[in-house]
Amino acid sequence: MLNLERLRTLDALARHGSVSKAAAGLHVTTSAVSQQMTKLEREVGQQLLAKNGRGVRLTDAGHLLAEHAGRILSQVELAQSDLEAQRGRAVGELRIAGFPTAARGLFPAALAALRADHPGLRVRSQEMEPEVGAAAVVRGDLDLAVVLDWYNKPLPVPEGLAKASLLDDPADVVVPADHPLAARAEIDLEELAEDDWICWPTGAYCSDWLLYTLRAKDIEPRVCHYAEEHHTQLAFVAAGLGVCITPRLGRGSLPEGVRVLPVRQGVRRHVYAVWRADADRRPSIRAAVAALQAAGEAVA
Repeated sequence: MLNLERLRTLDALARHGSVSKAAAGLHVTTSAVSQQMTKLEREVGQQLLAKNGRGVRLTDAGHLLAEHAGRILSQVELAQSDLEAQRGRAVGELRIAGFPTAARGLFPAALAALRADHPGLRVRSQEMEPEVGAAAVVRGDLDLAVVLDWYNKPLPVPEGLAKASLLDDPADVVVPADHPLAARAEIDLEELAEDDWICWPTGAYCSDWLLYTLRAKDIEPRVCHYAEEHHTQLAFVAAGLGVCITPRLGRGSLPEGVRVLPVRQGVRRHVYAVWRADADRRPSIRAAVAALQAAGEAVA
């Protein structure tokens, strides 16, 4: 009989395309992936992997079995969901991810509430960018992801996902304390056309949004510094190196030497949870969404 965990490893290899990425998706070592595949080849009596340069590729037999593995694992997941729904209790393991400020601003309260209310539920969480998290839910690497839309740039959500709103998160401009506009009660983005900017890394969803928004206002931003963490961006602002936009969720305390200015037109992110629609009946999903919504209400 085929081993389910080995089929899961083959499925991850087929979806991710490499041993290292499959290992990361499964949260195991690359050697563990190789060992599972060796055992699976022994079980089926056929070669499933072949060398491809420095990596590997699936053989024809590997592709054939991977297709079956995907269907088998989908049925197993559906069976687990039905059993959990029939039992009516949030138990087992739940894998979730959220973008960094959601992980900082929502997860501590939500996960503490889940642990207190559902002691039979084991939650594993990690930080993950919105588009990556949504794709991981579709692949089955995650059960739930917290993602976001900017008010003027929706995140493309793959088909087959259900979603629930958590909160609307305003964002403000942050400028050095000695900036000419620092004393203002609010500001228009157009007034910062000549400023240096501190921005998220190139290619990140929030970075694309900022460039899209400023260019829509005929501003070609002069981005001088890139930093993934908001606290790092704020440290650059405090040093007088430019301005940035910082959402309020997970912001925490501000460093000395900066001023926060609301944007007159209003800049906000819509934060929501996504999960596979075929897992909608799982009590653990419902419990997690409820806990995240409660945390979102407290923050808002």
